[in-house]
Amino acid sequence: MRLPVYLDYAATTPADPRVVAVLNQHLGQDGVFGNPSSTIHAFGRAAARAVETARTHVATLLGADPGEIVWTSGATEANNLALLGVMRAHVRKGRHLITSKTEHKAVLDVCRRLEREGCAITYLDPNPDGSIPLERIAAALRPDTVLVSLMHVNNETGVTQDLAAIGALVRNHGALLHVDASQSAGKLPFDLQTLPVDLLSLSAHKLYGPKGIGALVVRRRPVRVRLEPLLYGGGQERGLRAGTLPVHQIVAMGEACRIARVEMEAEQARIRGLRDRLWQGLTVLGAVALNGDPEQNVAGILNISFAGIAAEALLDALPNIALATGSACNSASHEPSHVLRAMGCDAMRMRGAVRFSLGRFTAVEEIDYVIDAAAAAVIRLRELSPVWETRRGRLKSRAVDWAAP
Repeated sequence: MRLPVYLDYAATTPADPRVVAVLNQHLGQDGVFGNPSSTIHAFGRAAARAVETARTHVATLLGADPGEIVWTSGATEANNLALLGVMRAHVRKGRHLITSKTEHKAVLDVCRRLEREGCAITYLDPNPDGSIPLERIAAALRPDTVLVSLMHVNNETGVTQDLAAIGALVRNHGALLHVDASQSAGKLPFDLQTLPVDLLSLSAHKLYGPKGIGALVVRRRPVRVRLEPLLYGGGQERGLRAGTLPVHQIVAMGEACRIARVEMEAEQARIRGLRDRLWQGLTVLGAVALNGDPEQNVAGILNISFAGIAAEALLDALPNIALATGSACNSASHEPSHVLRAMGCDAMRMRGAVRFSLGRFTAVEEIDYVIDAAAAAVIRLRELSPVWETRRGRLKSRAVDWAAP
C-alpha cells in the first residue's frame, strides 16, 4: 500500500491516466493543437471536431443535447453565469431567487452579489439531515421568483436532493431551476430529457478530469433559457462565453465523461462498499455521529463527528491520510462549517466533524489502514482531553444525538 492515503476526492480527483493521455494528444505540435475557431485550415478544423466530440460525450453522460453544453473554466464560473446571467436577463419578470443555506460558496457568494444589485434572495433552512423539504421550497415561491438554485449533492455531507420533485414544483410555478451538479455528475445517473432542470453546472476535476475546465448545461426545451453573458469579446459558445477554447482541457473533460458513463454503476457500487466498511469500522469507537442523511447520499462522501476531540487535532495526528474538515474552499478560514451550522449541529459536533471522501483509486487495504490509524488517534486524543470524561458523561444522557442514524 502506498502512503499517504488520499481520501479527499470531494475536493479534487486525480486525473485518470486515460484522460491524461488524451489531454497530451492535444497540446504539442504533433497533436491536435489548433484554434477551433480557425476553421479556414485543417489544424483548426481538427480542433473543432475534437471539441464537438467532447461536447457530445458530456451531453451523453447527462442526457442533454450537445448544443446545450457551454464550456466554462469550471463549476464556479458556471454557477456565476447561471445565477447572474439569468437574473440579469429576466429583470422585467422578477428579481427573486431561492437557494439554501447549505449551498457551496460559489453559489452563496454570487447571491450576496445579486443582493447588492437589488435582488431578493430567500435562503432555505435544511432539515437536520441536510435535506431541503419540498414544502419549504413551495412556501418560498413568489410571483416574482425567477430562479431556484439548489445543489444536487452537498460537497460536505454527500446528502442528495430530490431533483425530480423539486424540478416539477419549480417548473409548475413558472420559474427556472439551476442545479450545481459538481459532486454528482459522473457519480449519479442523469437524464435531462426527462428531469425538469433548466441549468446545470459541473466541473471536470470532480470526475477525474483536469482542473480549469467545466460546463454549464443551458436547456433549450421545453423553454429556451435566456442568459446575460459575463464575458464579451469573441462570440464563442453562441455568445454566452467568450474566449479561445482550451482544446486540450475540453477533450480531457469529454474523455472523463465518457469513462464515467461506461463505468459509473460498477464504480459507485464498489465505492459504496468501501464507504460502508469505513463507517462500520469507526462506529465501534462510540460517540461517533453521521452528519447527513443515512439513506439519501452519494457513495463517496462520509462526514462524521468524533465527540470529545477537535477535527484539526485528528487531522494533525494522521499525517499520512489526506482528509478534510469541510469544503476545500473554506479550509483557510478555520470557521465552523456553514453547512453543519445550518443543519443545527451544536458547537461540539461541528468541532469534531471530519469529511472522508473516497473515489476511483481508493483500495480496500487503504480503508483498513485508515480505520486502524483513525481509531488509535481518536482513542489517544480522547485520553489527553481534559474535558472528555465530563463530556462522555453528558453524551451518555444524550445518546440519541451521537448514535448512528
